[in-house]
Amino acid sequence: MNDLDALAPLREFVRGMTRLVERTDDEAALLAGARPLLAALIADDRWLPADCAQPDPKFYRQYLLHCDPLERFSVVSFVWGPGQKTPVHDHTVWGLVGVLRGAERCRRYERGADGKLRPAGEEQVLEPGAIEAVSPTVGDIHTVANALADRPSVSIHVYGANIGAVRRHVFDAGTGAAKDFVSGYSAATVPNLWDRSAAVRAAAA
Repeated sequence: MNDLDALAPLREFVRGMTRLVERTDDEAALLAGARPLLAALIADDRWLPADCAQPDPKFYRQYLLHCDPLERFSVVSFVWGPGQKTPVHDHTVWGLVGVLRGAERCRRYERGADGKLRPAGEEQVLEPGAIEAVSPTVGDIHTVANALADRPSVSIHVYGANIGAVRRHVFDAGTGAAKDFVSGYSAATVPNLWDRSAAVRAAAA
């Protein structure tokens, strides 16, 4: 990859997603159209800025990489330190999760007639290049954990909203009781996708 334009893969992903959300708001079409874009983005991990891949010793981190100006989609990097995991939670919007580095354990849940949550299928271990879909339509409740005990894992997520500002839910795994939460983000800045000046200068030299 040309270091003068290290963020080019992310910029191309953002352009592709912008074109996609301009064409349709159908969830199935968005999930289908976003999947190959995300697959191309996570095929190489060198583009991710180092400060968007930093783990925290206590908590998993969620770094905003880009948010569409109309909040039709957002792109985030999730960084899991060894042993870190989420509570049981939902998203309330469509999303795709693509593993960039390391490995993640994912377990889906479904709500029974009694209102309690039960595991839906086997726990999955997702390795680099794997992509999982979430949404209220295809299944929206799960837990995610770092599958590695000795190093961080990183995944790239695209959601059909500004996910850090969406009111979502965490659940008591035993009772199914829900509690509202808004995740926010782990940093106050985002990568500058649009400063292409170094590459333009080099091309003109």
